[in-house]
Amino acid sequence: MSTAAARKPRPGSRASEPRPGTGAATGTASAPGGRRHRAAPRPPFALDPAVALGLVAAGALGVLAVWWTGTPEVVGAAGWLTGAGRITGLLAGYAAPVLLLLMARLPPVERGVGADRLARCHAFGGRWLVAAVSVHVLTVVWGYALTDGRGPVGEGVEIVFHYPEMIKATLGTLLLLGTGAVSARAARRRLPYEAWYYLHLATYLAVALAFSHQLATGADLGGGPGRAAWYALYFGTAALIGWYRLARPWLLDRRHGLRVAEVRPEGPGVVSLFLTGQRLDELRAEPGQFFRLQFQAPGLRWAANPYSLSAPPHPRFLRFTVKDLGGHSAAVAALRPGTKVRAEGPYGAFTGRVLRRHRVLLLGAGVGITPLRALFETLPGELTLVQRARRPEDVLFRAELADIGRRRGAAVHELLGSREQVGDLGAALARLVPDLAEHEVYLCGPEPLTGEAVRALRAAGVRPGRIHHESFTF
Repeated sequence: MSTAAARKPRPGSRASEPRPGTGAATGTASAPGGRRHRAAPRPPFALDPAVALGLVAAGALGVLAVWWTGTPEVVGAAGWLTGAGRITGLLAGYAAPVLLLLMARLPPVERGVGADRLARCHAFGGRWLVAAVSVHVLTVVWGYALTDGRGPVGEGVEIVFHYPEMIKATLGTLLLLGTGAVSARAARRRLPYEAWYYLHLATYLAVALAFSHQLATGADLGGGPGRAAWYALYFGTAALIGWYRLARPWLLDRRHGLRVAEVRPEGPGVVSLFLTGQRLDELRAEPGQFFRLQFQAPGLRWAANPYSLSAPPHPRFLRFTVKDLGGHSAAVAALRPGTKVRAEGPYGAFTGRVLRRHRVLLLGAGVGITPLRALFETLPGELTLVQRARRPEDVLFRAELADIGRRRGAAVHELLGSREQVGDLGAALARLVPDLAEHEVYLCGPEPLTGEAVRALRAAGVRPGRIHHESFTF
């Protein structure tokens, strides 16, 4: 995910009032013009991750119960193969809308579970779904072929062209398998975010095409509660996606009227983006969260990319700092003041609400330092910030972070050099952060650093529940 940072305003500097063309303020303790920053409203409801997992598991058990009650007996190899096909088909049919709900940007789920964890669950579930659909197709065709005395190829042709709704189901399966292929790690590395995003929209069409097939040939659903539950799951998912992905962003756009106030260069390939609008305190944004921004400009209006808040949110402005990581983020640097912006959010659980200890380590690299910058200014307790970079010129917001550190009495460190020069990351952190195992850690950066840091922190004695991290992968 692209992220953001802010600069501390000084009296008479260009970082004063957030007016288009004259600069914009940052999220410090006092608002521009000397007014005190109003306390943020109490955060709304957030769904506990354990509760969310329990609900998903309960639904899966309910699906298995539907198959069990609808299958009086299983006889012979054909029966076992067909039964396996029906089980995997039902579970795949259940998993598809659940996976869509995971990424439907439901605020209680985003706030409670966290966007990073949701993305990992979605990726894992997507692989499971592709496997379940593949097993479903193979076992059903094989089982029916044994029953009818045909070869698997002939039986497959018979099913596709003579069973109800199977042509649509076949198209949906091909779309799903194709989306799974471009979502594989090796393929994602070669795709820009925008291309991956548009290709991923094919899953909506795939699920819609398969739905009628499930009702037409899914004998296990029966005609009573099972079928009613299936309708409720699919149409409920469609309604939630329509509200949170389409209707709600449009209404928020009408209410808040976000526009670009300034695009300020921060370094090579890095710019700070300031947005102004109306009643922004009603968004209830928190430091560490992110928005999906859809810029109403040529080439940008059809993609909503995630960008983290960099400074504590203010009722009159939001600030993001964006690094050139692809076509979308590169085009942001060329935006003109006054450009309309449609924002979805705030999202994410990478906030102070998960903090449980007094000692806190903030560890970031690259643009991963930017959401940590907002947390560095606002988190309570004894703070230490460590920024990992290969070269001194890669360090972001050096003066800003040093200034916050002086004001708060917090430590700021830079860990510079290649992996070979730095050596063991855990040992390097232990030198910079006394009693490392007693700290709670906020970690943000590219995936290689995140993985290395989690392993190093665990080896240093930091408990898994005290490590909060966000990833840049999609």
